[in-house]
Amino acid sequence: MSRALPPAAVRRMLPLYFVAGTGNTGGELALLRTLAAALEGGISAFQLREKGPGALLGRARFALALGLREQCRRRGVPFIVNDDVELALAVEADGVHVGQEDAPAAEVRRRLGARLLGVSVHTVDEARRAAAAGADYIGCGPMYATASKPDARAVAGPALVRQLRAAGITLPLVGIGGITSENAASVTAAGADGVAVISAISGASDPRAAAVLLKQAAMSINS
Repeated sequence: MSRALPPAAVRRMLPLYFVAGTGNTGGELALLRTLAAALEGGISAFQLREKGPGALLGRARFALALGLREQCRRRGVPFIVNDDVELALAVEADGVHVGQEDAPAAEVRRRLGARLLGVSVHTVDEARRAAAAGADYIGCGPMYATASKPDARAVAGPALVRQLRAAGITLPLVGIGGITSENAASVTAAGADGVAVISAISGASDPRAAAVLLKQAAMSINS
C-alpha cells in the first residue's frame, strides 16, 4: 500500500496543525492574511476546511485553495484539503483529510496515490480501519469543548489519545477540539504527536503570536 511519507516524517508535520476556512476568518482575504501570520508563527501543517453555510464553490473555491497552497509551499508547510479529492488534485495539494462521514478512506487513498491521507477517528476500531485503509496520520477528538464545529461529538479528552496508544495504534496522531496554549501540553503528554486548532488561531487578535504560544506549549513535553 502506497503511503506518502515515512511515519517519522509525518510526525514532524504535526506539532501545530492549523485548520480553517473562510467561515472561521470572515472571508477569503482574511483567511489568506491569517494563514500568512500563522505560517510566520510556526504552524507545521495547514488544512483548508471550506464547509458549511456560505462556503465557496467552483472557481472561487479553486482560486482560494491555490492561493493558500502557494503560501504553504513558500514556507515548506504541507497543504491539506478537507474532504474534496477533486480540489486537492486540481491544485496539487499535499493531501486530503476525511472524517468518518466522508468518502471511505480506502477509496480516497486509491485516488490520492502517494499524497498524504489523514482520517478523523473517535474509537480504537476506527483507528485500526484507518490504518488498514492507508492513512498516513489520524486526528482524534474532541479533546475539549469546542464551538468551531457545530456537529462535534462528545468531549473525549486526552484519555482517548492514551486509549489509542495503549491499544497499539502507532500511526502519527494529532488531537483536535478546544485546544489552547493552556491545555495543548496535556494532549501531547498523552501521546499525541501534535495538536490541531481552528479558533485558537483563526479567532486570535494576533494569529502569529497565538501560533508561537501554541507550538511552544504543544512541544514543551519534548523540550
